[in-house]
Amino acid sequence: MGVLMVLVTETWSAHRLVRPFLGVGILGGFTTFSTYAVEARNLLQPDTVPLAFGYLGGTLAAALLAVLLGHAITRKLVPAEVTVR
Repeated sequence: MGVLMVLVTETWSAHRLVRPFLGVGILGGFTTFSTYAVEARNLLQPDTVPLAFGYLGGTLAAALLAVLLGHAITRKLVPAEVTVR
């Protein structure tokens, strides 16, 4: 997601709907929020509450870190302002 955002917003000159189409439509197909929610709910048993919250927080933190790293690395490696139509 971080790579896509840099390419679509800073590198390519693209239609305004390309970002939501690729970000939500295409990349969204590789992530399943419902599975994340079901797994967390299944962990919410009296003896595994800390594990459930650790899973929720850890997954969120790892996902955000991955997006930030992808964004930062792409910004360093790809020149800005390349026009692709």
